[in-house]
Amino acid sequence: MITVLIIIFAIGYFAITLEHTIKISKSATALITAVLCWTLIISNAGDKEQIIGQLSHHLSSISEIVFFLLGAMTIVELIDAHDGFQNITERIKTTNKTKLVWLISLITFFLSAVLDNLTSTIVMMSILNKLIQDKKTKWLLLGLVIISSNAGGAFSPIGDVTTTMLWIGGQISPLNIIKQTFLASLVSMVVPTLIINYIIKGKIELKAHVENNANFITNAFERNLIFYVGICCLLFVPIFKTITHLPPYMGMFLSLGIIWTITELMHNKKHVNEKGVLSVSHALRKIDTPSILFFFGILMSISSLEAVGVLPQMASTLNNSIGNLNVVAICIGLLSAVFDNVPLVAALQNMYSLNDYPQDHYFWELLAFTAGTGGSCLIIGSAAGVAVMGMEKIDFFWYLKKMSWIALIGFIVGVATFLIQHYFLNL
Repeated sequence: MITVLIIIFAIGYFAITLEHTIKISKSATALITAVLCWTLIISNAGDKEQIIGQLSHHLSSISEIVFFLLGAMTIVELIDAHDGFQNITERIKTTNKTKLVWLISLITFFLSAVLDNLTSTIVMMSILNKLIQDKKTKWLLLGLVIISSNAGGAFSPIGDVTTTMLWIGGQISPLNIIKQTFLASLVSMVVPTLIINYIIKGKIELKAHVENNANFITNAFERNLIFYVGICCLLFVPIFKTITHLPPYMGMFLSLGIIWTITELMHNKKHVNEKGVLSVSHALRKIDTPSILFFFGILMSISSLEAVGVLPQMASTLNNSIGNLNVVAICIGLLSAVFDNVPLVAALQNMYSLNDYPQDHYFWELLAFTAGTGGSCLIIGSAAGVAVMGMEKIDFFWYLKKMSWIALIGFIVGVATFLIQHYFLNL
């Protein structure tokens, strides 16, 4: 039974990695794989009630991640609906090459820590399309956006799905992950930015008429209010968990309820057609539901392997064959450039016990960094890269030739920074 279970999971996983080749959504594949795996388990179980209990246990922990993402994505969509991100666009006016490159990199880096790497990449993609005239220059800057967003998301508990998973799973705490990985994440952004700044020659030509206020459906007060309230609500989530000890999704739902109430009061006198696109109901229809279903499906699939004892055995084998936790984490980071980092991290969460590696153990922090930044080495290695590839039609081999080596250098230097900080500086 276990052999068949592993085969089903492997086929499903392989189909997920070939999503763009076989033209089947990875969300559909993940859901089918999850149901088939658990169906096989319960069909071969003597005590079916015990299996139902295990399924309910895994459903509870996975639902925390799903609900957290649902709330966060809704808040971000609401900010975007109110043209809140125009606050960022208006501040990018320089035509100086060095200033522009660093501005884009730094904004992406810190924005992804507050929102998430996928959302910040989409925001910056929109901004660059309004700003940059030359296609080659824009592509190089989009490559930098991918690297910077993944680096920024790695040090924040809400900046990357895998870091959020580790936080919700109890492997890391918000303040400690920022303290231990911020410097490494910053270095993995700074080094590629220096390289890109050197590669881009001459003056960057900006498009004329960047601003088009006629397209705004909200006034300046509404844009600013929703932008700043939304950002504050997202930042409030880790604080809420620290104070109340409730799961992060509870803080996210509180934040969503607050901004929901504000928007209802703000637009209650407007015509229904006018306030429709500015409502939370509309934002809920726009969020990336397939991605949420993918996370659910792949995490439920992995939980089936834990239920039959496959993952603990894999942990033992990995330790015996490699042994070094640093090498394990680095390998996971590089593998995340080829495979999705969500199932890789989820597997390690189940393979390594909190009894052996308690909360804020340096292994979890290094894993959060490597899984978050390693995906930049290939354009298909992160949600940010896949989004840019799909929306801007950037070629896989163009990125491999122009950007992969830059991202790899940033990854290596970042890992070295983390290890030096841990072993020699005792920070």
